[in-house]
Amino acid sequence: MVFRDYIPYYIKNLAVAFPVMLTQLGAAMVGLADSIMVGHYSTTDLAAVSFANGIFFTLMVFSMGSLMGITPLVGHSFVRREDDRVAALFQNGLLFTLILGVLTCGVLLLCVPFMDKMGQDPAVVEAARPYLVARIIGLLPFLFFCVQKQFLEGLGNTVVAMLICMVLNLLNILLNWVFIFGHWGVEPMGAFGAGLASMISSVLMPLCFFVAILCKAEWRKYLGMFSKGKLSVSCLSELRRVGFPIGIQTTMETVLFTLSFIMVGWISKESLAAHQIANNVADCAFMLSLGVGAATTIRVSHQYGLRDYQSMRMAARASVHLILLMNTIGASLMIGLRDYLPMAFTNDPEVIRIASPLLVFAGLFQYADGLQCVGAGMLRGITDVRRPMIYAFITYVVVALPLGWLLMFPAGMGVNGMWVSFIVALSLAAILFLTRFRRLQNLFLLNQK
Repeated sequence: MVFRDYIPYYIKNLAVAFPVMLTQLGAAMVGLADSIMVGHYSTTDLAAVSFANGIFFTLMVFSMGSLMGITPLVGHSFVRREDDRVAALFQNGLLFTLILGVLTCGVLLLCVPFMDKMGQDPAVVEAARPYLVARIIGLLPFLFFCVQKQFLEGLGNTVVAMLICMVLNLLNILLNWVFIFGHWGVEPMGAFGAGLASMISSVLMPLCFFVAILCKAEWRKYLGMFSKGKLSVSCLSELRRVGFPIGIQTTMETVLFTLSFIMVGWISKESLAAHQIANNVADCAFMLSLGVGAATTIRVSHQYGLRDYQSMRMAARASVHLILLMNTIGASLMIGLRDYLPMAFTNDPEVIRIASPLLVFAGLFQYADGLQCVGAGMLRGITDVRRPMIYAFITYVVVALPLGWLLMFPAGMGVNGMWVSFIVALSLAAILFLTRFRRLQNLFLLNQK
């Protein structure tokens, strides 16, 4: 294959990916705004947001990941014009979300009383508790937004979620300014103010999405096909069978980062704040990878549903090319601006000193993280989810955590050691995911002949 053969695939992949990139980047920018605003309020509150988010995102990511299974299932049925099954997947997906969300919120609420048992500074815990409670209250509405987003992505539409997120993310940032620092007659709330702003935005998200679905007949028809008879244990089981391994896989990656925050917190609150800064900057670049990864799942699922395996392979390869280009740009910016980016988050000279070299590692980390994200997206497109879950356990838990601890403490590398372990573990994950997809696609092509 030559370059011109890939051009149509680059265009189609980017057309799907670009709105997802903006959606994910918008979410990252809200997290970035939280950290910048809270960091300028106080270092303690910045560490509190970092600590609370470490707990919150561990379970939130499992729930979000579990809902991602609906996209390839809907995608396979949509391209085959199986409207009845598409409607059944959406209806059962909403019920699945309700069950999953209630259980997730319950577990998170049980964590709140034990936050002072995790080795963190007492002042950090005091600021983190109300922030975490506010995020928990907004979780169930946010998950309903996620399932609607995943459903429309299965239909090939990624624009609606982008528009909703752009508007509500701006609202979130405005509310941050009001609640964190105290404006328009509101008392300064610090970290809790950031949590309150996120909660309000999360409640509005699914309401906006539901209105958008009602406004278009092509999507509204699926709501009209809802019926009691479509609710089924078998459909719920299928959503669980595909969704839970994805949820577990994404959770294990999140657990790696969550435990890294706890372990870095054992060094100092300045190291924890610097670690949060590096993560926030890396997350902005990773949102682009998530966009390409989501587009890869959609494009692969549609071609797989049509049994056009040659086009499926070309679409997957095009995503690899795109992610390498994007990560090169992202890494160059992080490394080149490493001495200046931390200043946007804090005035604390010690935090800035620690954060600057971390951004070099964060830049190099983009390649591994982007490739593993796209590799996982390919496998989700063909609903191959169990083996990647095992690969994630090996790389994120068995390799990364012990290696991070060894490099941070016995080897004396401090927080830099944790980032080296990130690079090693996610590079291994990328190799395993991409090798697995190549093997399966070759089997599909061979059987088709």
